[in-house]
Amino acid sequence: MKPQIFALLTAIAWGVGGYFEKKGLHLGKLSPQMGITIRTFIALIILAIISFPQWKTLPQAGSKALLYMIIGGGIVAGSIGMTCFYLAIKGAPLSKVMPIAFTSPLFGAFMGMIYGGETISVKTLIGMLLTVGGIVILTI
Repeated sequence: MKPQIFALLTAIAWGVGGYFEKKGLHLGKLSPQMGITIRTFIALIILAIISFPQWKTLPQAGSKALLYMIIGGGIVAGSIGMTCFYLAIKGAPLSKVMPIAFTSPLFGAFMGMIYGGETISVKTLIGMLLTVGGIVILTI
């Protein structure tokens, strides 16, 4: 399957998931931190099961690769990002929060260009600008 299809499925899962997460937070009068804990616990169980055959590859990854995963995925995206996201969805309508929260690919693209040596085409730049413009229109 093409990576773009997986990206679209990601967007669908995160958008639909955000709806259910917001409903759960409000119905249960749960704190954002408890919501993240529930989400992470369930995800951990499912991911531990489906990744079990790959566990043996972990030692070969090396400490630098694992450090990048821990800092980027565990601390920055997983803990800080998710805490901010849950605080946002608990406090504001999804129609205002989701467009802003999902500008994350723009930041990822900039990181790839600045630190990863990735190039950007005019077409990509125009798409990024249109994305930002659309988000501005939706959130003002």
